[in-house]
Amino acid sequence: MARGSSGIVAGLTAAAVAAVCFLAYQASANAPDSVAATPAARPSGQGGPPAASPKPAPTKDPLAVPDDSDAGTRVVYALADRRVWIVDDQEKALRTFPVMPSAVSPEPGVYQVTSRTGAIKGSDGVPIEHVVLFENIDGVAVGFSAAQDGSMEAPDPTLKTGGVRMKRPDGNALWAFATLGVKVVVVS
Repeated sequence: MARGSSGIVAGLTAAAVAAVCFLAYQASANAPDSVAATPAARPSGQGGPPAASPKPAPTKDPLAVPDDSDAGTRVVYALADRRVWIVDDQEKALRTFPVMPSAVSPEPGVYQVTSRTGAIKGSDGVPIEHVVLFENIDGVAVGFSAAQDGSMEAPDPTLKTGGVRMKRPDGNALWAFATLGVKVVVVS
């Protein structure tokens, strides 16, 4: 019985190998030329090693200071990104953080800090601190502030408010950096 079963196993193995070879042949015969061709079988003009696939372009750090944000010591406010950067004179971002834009937004451009107030009630009625103003649009003061309760609610679009809100720790850092006359660059 052992002798007969080994012959059966050998026969089944040979049949399986033959089936795999036949299926591989069929697959290679039906493969597109770009896949099936070997370097030796390529049409003339396409010899040599296969072309290297292009390397993907390096991705820019989404937290990097925007390229179009002027130069030097400054605060950069990106409207579309809803983000602020505090930048030193060596072009190094000392800090970056998300903000909640105001209902009234400044146009892209270069401004200066014109006024600072430690703590007041915002035009939306929320107690705020570390108010750093840099623009006035039709009587609406535009600047950075932090709500004393730590909130960053979206502004009521029916109110003309100019407060760009940030978290309290970010407001503390901006307050320490953005003294009178410091440049504020707004980018789209």
